[in-house]
Amino acid sequence: MSTRSIGFVGGGRVARILLGGLRHAGASPPTCVVSDADASVLGDLEKQFPGIHSAGADNAEPARQDLVFGALHPPVLKDVLPQIGQQLRPDSVFVSLAPVIRLPALKQALGGFERIARLIPNAASVVGSGFNPIAFSDGLGTDEKKGLLDWLGALGECPEVADEDLEAYAILTAMGPTYFWSQFEELEKLGAGFGLDPKMARHALVQMLHGAVDTFFGAGLDTGTVMDLIPVKPLEAAEGSIRDAYRTCLGGLYRKLTQR
Repeated sequence: MSTRSIGFVGGGRVARILLGGLRHAGASPPTCVVSDADASVLGDLEKQFPGIHSAGADNAEPARQDLVFGALHPPVLKDVLPQIGQQLRPDSVFVSLAPVIRLPALKQALGGFERIARLIPNAASVVGSGFNPIAFSDGLGTDEKKGLLDWLGALGECPEVADEDLEAYAILTAMGPTYFWSQFEELEKLGAGFGLDPKMARHALVQMLHGAVDTFFGAGLDTGTVMDLIPVKPLEAAEGSIRDAYRTCLGGLYRKLTQR
């Protein structure tokens, strides 16, 4: 598919992530048009990405590009989908970046437009290391899907998945980094507080985290054996509460996202 131009309806965090990842990979398209109801959001985006064209609060201009991203929260996106549908070109592709609104509902809200996909982006896409599952409607052919997947490859891994699985991925991968980043920050501060050089504390933490992931998922050992490799577990008493928080908070969120 052609990606000479892209449009973002919504210029917030997810737009920053995808634009940052494309720039990181040297894959930014010649034309990028972004709309947002908040002028300050667009102003911040223009500072970060001087090459974009701001359309203000007018969603029509980004909706007329080759590839159109719906980069709004589900309730807001739902309200503007009919407006977007009126502006989409017959050869364009619309990609929703939001959970909740599945492909059949998107098609209906867009006035029957069928060239659509749903993508759940991951923050690590900003450095080309994202995990961004995508689901396609039947309105896109094999070659068009391959072309879009090849282009999105600049952001990281982009597997094709079932539409009904995307809400689970939203919790597991899209929101997943937030479950750990505060802990990374605290450990980095503790290392410096213990007298380590801050750069060395950060390097040690990075190496430990990579090694921990490789060991847990790649050592060929069962979970119990991996967890028994280190005899001293300073946070063991808190593990039950942490697991309960995962089950309660994330389980409740999944049920909310998948209510029909």
